Amino acid sequence: MKENKMVVGVLKIELRLPQVHSLKEKRGQLKKLLNSIRATYHVSAAEVSNNDLWQDAVIGITVVGNESSFINSVLDQILNYVEGLDCGEIINQQTELIHL
Repeated sequence: MKENKMVVGVLKIELRLPQVHSLKEKRGQLKKLLNSIRATYHVSAAEVSNNDLWQDAVIGITVVGNESSFINSVLDQILNYVEGLDCGEIINQQTELIHL
């Protein structure tokens, strides 16, 4: 019997938001960004770190599937999407695939 495999892709993006001048403004911008990512790519996305820093944000994005190439493609598309929005400077990004 063939065992089904599951692949979980995780993308962590660290952003610098120099145009933000308050936590309220940061949260509003991140809410728009995260909702846009979720709606466009049907993935999970959330702010995962630096919650209390005005101009720094870390967002985490996950996608689940059964093919590594598909998961990599989706995560690459999301990274390009975020870069294209010009919502802030991407200062670091990290991708990991977990095979279960």
